Amino acid sequence: METNPSLPLFCLQLNLTNQHFLFYLFLALMQSKKAKSAPKVQENISLGPQVRGDEEVFGVAHIFASFNDTFVHVTDLTGRETISRVTGGMKVKADRDEASPYAAMLAAQDVAAKCKEIGITALHIKLRATGGNRSKTPGPGAQSALRALARAGMKIGRIEDVTPTPTDSTRKKGGRRGRRL
Repeated sequence: METNPSLPLFCLQLNLTNQHFLFYLFLALMQSKKAKSAPKVQENISLGPQVRGDEEVFGVAHIFASFNDTFVHVTDLTGRETISRVTGGMKVKADRDEASPYAAMLAAQDVAAKCKEIGITALHIKLRATGGNRSKTPGPGAQSALRALARAGMKIGRIEDVTPTPTDSTRKKGGRRGRRL
């Protein structure tokens, strides 16, 4: 068995001849050509439910509008699976703008885009204010969030107010004489 000094070092260490080296080189080249020539077929993966084209797919949009922030949270009909959740604070830099109608509109547009991507075409709305022994009126971002969802092409089903209202409440903060400005 003759060894050629022009062969690479690993061939000499493995005690390979010219013919063996050329054979292994040929196999390596063929493997690389095979890998390049066979394109991988990508399957379309749909994340949403299986429906016909004319059917509406409903989700539930939970809009929580306080005077400090606005949450737009979309779930499936059971409420267990979150599809998207965006807040006004995620869309603006200044803390004072978190509850603004503009921030709520941007949040709702993001949520609507994510819903369309998954395949949800219609939403039931559950609107909520802080409630309890605090304010029972929704914040400034509630109306603009709802309008933004409708303008983004989402069909609106039922609109429901789910603000927690106490039957008998704990004492409000601020003391006996109230908050003095």
